Amino acid sequence: MTSADPATAGVTATLPSLTARHPRVPAARLLAELVPPRHFAHESFDTYQPDPEHPAQQRALDRLREVAEELARPARGGGAWWRRRAAASVPAVYLDGGFGVGKTHLLASLAHAVGLQRTTYGTFVELTHLVGALGFAATVDALGERRLLCIDEFELDDPGDTVMMSRLLRELTDRGVAIAATSNTLPGSLGEGRFAAEDFLREIQALADRFEVLRIDGEDHRHRTVTTHAATLDADDVRAVVAARDDATLDDFDTLLGHLADVHPSRYGALLDGIDLVGLTGVHRVARQDVALRLVVLVDRLYDRDVPVALAGEATSDAAAGADLFTDEMLAGGYRKKYYRALSRLGALAAEGAELAAASR
Repeated sequence: MTSADPATAGVTATLPSLTARHPRVPAARLLAELVPPRHFAHESFDTYQPDPEHPAQQRALDRLREVAEELARPARGGGAWWRRRAAASVPAVYLDGGFGVGKTHLLASLAHAVGLQRTTYGTFVELTHLVGALGFAATVDALGERRLLCIDEFELDDPGDTVMMSRLLRELTDRGVAIAATSNTLPGSLGEGRFAAEDFLREIQALADRFEVLRIDGEDHRHRTVTTHAATLDADDVRAVVAARDDATLDDFDTLLGHLADVHPSRYGALLDGIDLVGLTGVHRVARQDVALRLVVLVDRLYDRDVPVALAGEATSDAAAGADLFTDEMLAGGYRKKYYRALSRLGALAAEGAELAAASR
């Protein structure tokens, strides 16, 4: 690991930084934060507009309304036999579709319809981190108190995590918790297509018979391509825009990556408390996969919280632009979906950061 950029040493000593933060997050907060992301905080079934040219969208909407109504009914009492029978019939739906057809919108709408006090909502990665922070048994007990578990961006790239998640779903459905899941997808321009329902059902084989697949066809309503080139700035511009704000942080890239290794990923959200702009200098290609995966998690938390990022490359203004942030081997390997998602999200956040820097000049 290289040392901090000497040009930023004096500034980083006087400006707030993420590396100075060591959040301690109680279990209650970890659970309370498992809600739909800010982008979908106010979405509902009524705000979802099905495309009449793709009737599957209306069918999925209608079915999820039915699921919400079913979960709104009070749970019946009774003995162990009745509880086992009720658990066997608990709804479990999988939203299968391409990028930009509204799967996350529908999932968040279902969570709002059932009620956030009765729903746990998180990405696959957030839930695996929750298990890591609380332990498996404690996670089952905590989530088992809810009526619904929503899993956005279900992933199959880590066999161990997939087995653990399959076991978690089995334990929760046995307790009568309904499940709704979407797949992790990327824009078709990457050639990734759709995360196939067949793959999902095969990997959760013990639960496959319980899941109802709702296929959602349609075009990408956002009509955007993946942004893999982040807008990079001069280091002085990054320092200036951070210094002009009281809700911003400035960090050397390598120093921050080292700090992330000492903070549990479940606390990366808390690391960003009160921060509305993150400045990074000395950004360069990440060579180690463990480091890169931690960076992906941080980018996801930045994106969930709509926090712009102002980036300065290590040597030239475009040294760390786009796909150069990860190695070719990473972008072709088993975690490529994570990396391309991070590049797309970081590109969008860096564009916002560049606009803020330009406005502050």
